[in-house]
Amino acid sequence: MHSFQRQRTRELLEKKGVAQAIFASEASVKWLTGLSTPVQLGANPFAGGPPLIWYDSGLFTLIVLDGYAAGMETFSRQPDCRLQTYPGYTVTEPIAGAGGLAAALRQVLVHAHPLNGRIGVEVEALPAFLWGLLQKSGDVDATPIDHWLEPLRMIKTAEELDKLRQNFALTDEGQAAARQAVQEGKREIDVWTEIYTAVHRHLGQRVPLGNDCIVGHRQANVGGWPLDLVIQPGDSFIVDLSSMLHGYWSDSCATYYASEPSAKQKAMHRTVADALDFAVSLIRPGVVARDVDSQVRQFIAGAGYPVYAHHTGHGVGVTGHEAPRIVPYNDQILEEGMVIMLEPGIYFPGETAVRLEDAVLVTATGAERLTHHDKSLP
Repeated sequence: MHSFQRQRTRELLEKKGVAQAIFASEASVKWLTGLSTPVQLGANPFAGGPPLIWYDSGLFTLIVLDGYAAGMETFSRQPDCRLQTYPGYTVTEPIAGAGGLAAALRQVLVHAHPLNGRIGVEVEALPAFLWGLLQKSGDVDATPIDHWLEPLRMIKTAEELDKLRQNFALTDEGQAAARQAVQEGKREIDVWTEIYTAVHRHLGQRVPLGNDCIVGHRQANVGGWPLDLVIQPGDSFIVDLSSMLHGYWSDSCATYYASEPSAKQKAMHRTVADALDFAVSLIRPGVVARDVDSQVRQFIAGAGYPVYAHHTGHGVGVTGHEAPRIVPYNDQILEEGMVIMLEPGIYFPGETAVRLEDAVLVTATGAERLTHHDKSLP
């Protein structure tokens, strides 16, 4: 489970001269271990802080709430892995998540090599009280390692691609439900409820879903949570749908219509569909991210439409937005194995809007579409 990720991390830390480190960001922990925690209701009230990884000379110890340990048996059996849990919910004593997490970290440090000198720390995510604990455990200095793993995360392993494909299959299911649900007189939240129900019935379990579900007559019609706004005759309707299964995110977008689209809407939709196909045609190893962004924006402008204010695309993986970002400033060179979302759009605030989005895998010769939802005009 995620052994290649840990191998690459060991190599990076050794190259940087870091023998001990603590990872605290959710993305790093998921990427290194495969841990997937429920996020639908926010932070767990029994957890003392984020799951942690203590790295010590090649050994990765996952420190996690006991309720999250289920499913991590494969991880704990790996020769370079250890699992350290602490109690969460209890009726036998007061709930003290922070104290339990600190005690678990102390227990791990007891068996660690002596703390002395530089320790890599994801300082942006590590709670301050835990850094204080490390300082009390030895003569240490923090070497910030925030974002060190992000470049490594861009190239997906076969295991990661399998998880992503499962997620994209879920969004395909949700988009099919959305196409049927968008009807005059329904509210945005009604459409969302039908999407939510279809995905969960298909999967047979709960899964976090996110993003946009909005009528085109909204003034800010680029995106937003579904509300009780009613679909009006002639409305366009954007559904930008993500799921998170096995700790990995999907993404997708399509635009639907409550009735026969107008000539203007049809022309907009065809332009965005052509722009998306054009964007996919540009994807291949060696291409610079900002060049893709520039050419797709020029495509929209050349068709006589206002250019969208958001990104042309972004990576996806253990977070919903990862490198490489397809944006004007980014000089990142695309490589085989990256998974990228592409999503051009055209927006007329308060009137109508169109956005279409596909996921692509960068292959040796070009791009493979990973999303297969119907984005055509009715």
